Amino acid sequence: MASLNLGYWVQSYSMSNQVSSISKSFPLPRSLPFNPLTTQSSSTLKKVNFTSLPSITSLLTKEDIVKEEEQDPQKSSFDFNSYMLQKASAVNQALESAVSLRDPVKIHEAMRYSLLAGGKRVRPVLCLAACALVGGRESMAMPAACAVEMIHTMSLIHDDLPCMDNDDLRRGKPTNHKVFGEDIAVLAGDALLAFAFEHIAVSTVGVPPSRIVRAIGELAKAIGGEGLVAGQVVDIISEGLTDVGLDHLEFIHVHKTAALLEAAVVLGAIVGGGCDEEVEKLRKFARCIGLLFQVVDDILDVTKSSKELGKTAGKDLVADKVTYPKLMGIQKSKEFAEKLKTDAIELLQGFDPAKAAPLIALANYIAYRQN
Repeated sequence: MASLNLGYWVQSYSMSNQVSSISKSFPLPRSLPFNPLTTQSSSTLKKVNFTSLPSITSLLTKEDIVKEEEQDPQKSSFDFNSYMLQKASAVNQALESAVSLRDPVKIHEAMRYSLLAGGKRVRPVLCLAACALVGGRESMAMPAACAVEMIHTMSLIHDDLPCMDNDDLRRGKPTNHKVFGEDIAVLAGDALLAFAFEHIAVSTVGVPPSRIVRAIGELAKAIGGEGLVAGQVVDIISEGLTDVGLDHLEFIHVHKTAALLEAAVVLGAIVGGGCDEEVEKLRKFARCIGLLFQVVDDILDVTKSSKELGKTAGKDLVADKVTYPKLMGIQKSKEFAEKLKTDAIELLQGFDPAKAAPLIALANYIAYRQN
């Protein structure tokens, strides 16, 4: 996966005499094969002014809403909370149906325990929103959306194991291995991983086989030795190191966190029938919000309590892991997160503004979430 070169970003940042606003430009080398902080122009996608988009009132403070209404009293609001509740409910029903309680009961209990334990369902909703953006139907993307959530759940189960992060709490509940034992927890994660691919292959309807195969290949690459696993491995071997720089940290999180978020969006675009240009533009959008998710996660880990997060707070500090606040400080981390969010939204230029509203809302949600 291509590099964001955060070291260069921070160098450019620190060379500025003063940052007067978060929207100030932080250039990256244009020689990089992929630069998510530089908006790519499109020859075939028409530019759209996103200032005309609906406001996302559920993500703004009361003062922000008043200010926005004063500027444009006719602007209608996009009800992000209702959208997320409706989509998350649809995903939960699909997951409940896909992973039913059957023999062997123990393994399916363990799979369902973590898979149906709640969560924000950001990844599957991103998949559904990307599908709709390129003109697809929700039913076309639901198996892929569920598959992404199954794989995400697998990664959480394995992450929490004593040999990994050794965590006792996940989504406000005891972790899988605390309830079922380490052996069953490992197998539950394995079963979810395998079933995710089976589910896409068997349950996807109304999508050409070539696109299904392409989606399966995309997902496999995102989580294997060049994706999520690569990020996990480098993260593990980096614990306790004192000479870890921003480029090193970027590699970890572009792979460990951003890769699966990217896959969620790209899968939705593929099965929804998006053209190559649309798929690649959404890939860049997803890369930005994937890294954004991790920057915010690192900030929350040192600013929120375990009760607020629903998981153990401060565990990265205890494990002596390198994080964005550790290398950049909290304020610069927040400003970098804001820049990633802004550039992600700019990458949606050229799409139907109404259809892009959910993805814009999700980018804002990821940026401003509190847990």
